[in-house]
Amino acid sequence: MAQRPIPRNETRGGRPVRTASLPDLELVQKVKAGQTEAFGELVAKYQDRIFNTCWRICGHLEDARDLTQEAFLKVFENLSSFRQEAGFYTWLFRIAVNQALSYRRKTKRRREVGLEEDGQVVGTQAEHLARSTGRGGGVNPANALGDAELSAQVIRALQALDDPHRAVVVLRDIEGFDYHEIGMILEIPPGTVRSRLHRGREELRKLILPAMKPSK
Repeated sequence: MAQRPIPRNETRGGRPVRTASLPDLELVQKVKAGQTEAFGELVAKYQDRIFNTCWRICGHLEDARDLTQEAFLKVFENLSSFRQEAGFYTWLFRIAVNQALSYRRKTKRRREVGLEEDGQVVGTQAEHLARSTGRGGGVNPANALGDAELSAQVIRALQALDDPHRAVVVLRDIEGFDYHEIGMILEIPPGTVRSRLHRGREELRKLILPAMKPSK
């Protein structure tokens, strides 16, 4: 006998069954219709990526947590204005990135990321960023530095970039958005995205390479 589908929110063995999330636009429509619990699914789906992006842009863990909460609150309060010209996640990231960049402009402070706070995530992202900076020939930093040293050098270098270049590098090389999506998030042409990404990667490479030179 075929097993019947399990309705949403049903339990099995006394435990809630985790079902696949509904498409974003369907969840948005539910929230607009007054089913505010659907917003919790959108938060669960994107909160880690939003936090990570805010962290990489603002450079401080606690501030990133506050910015993440503020971004979702702003999205919830303005959901009625979402017209679906872009995907929900693009609209969400636009709000979060703008808040993170605005935060940096207002505070005018550059605080280093605490590398010990999430070593596994930092290490993975550092290696990916290092490989991105190595494109175009020459020694790849990801192959020349040890894991711990790589993480420290790349994340510090990332924080040394100016805001426009860091935002593009984070969205492309950490979050994996394509040029069109980044352009929609930052509200700049795709050609500008390409030029900022190239410049950002070059700056990262210049900052990382000195660490590979043998000490005398």
